[in-house]
Amino acid sequence: MSDEQSPRPTRLTAAAAVCAAEGLALAAGGLYMLVMGLLGRPDSPSQAETGGLTLIALGAIPLAAARGLLRRRSWSRGPAIITQLIALIPAWTLLRASGVLIPVGVVLAAVAVTGLFLLVNPTTTEALGIGDTRTDA
Repeated sequence: MSDEQSPRPTRLTAAAAVCAAEGLALAAGGLYMLVMGLLGRPDSPSQAETGGLTLIALGAIPLAAARGLLRRRSWSRGPAIITQLIALIPAWTLLRASGVLIPVGVVLAAVAVTGLFLLVNPTTTEALGIGDTRTDA
């Protein structure tokens, strides 16, 4: 059966959904920063605009990975895993903060760990064609 005919594993679809959600969150945060930099009264408009554009650009990485995962492209697993690992850094920082930031850190950490679990799962790696390439002789 070819990849196009076999059903996509649910875990692969879920991993793509996690990556897409992260990419959309980054792009939305970047858009907010950009608009506030242009229309609001930030301390440094140029920093707000640059930060916004950076977040929008960074959001493109997990969005591209999500698309690749849905299309079963093996290259997409690398950027997806890197996105999850990088998400653990702000999650750890938020977990060490106080007040309302702690639950945000818990959610971010849970999403990142879930994404990692889904991406290293044997079902996902097999669907992407990653794994043991040895042939039995």
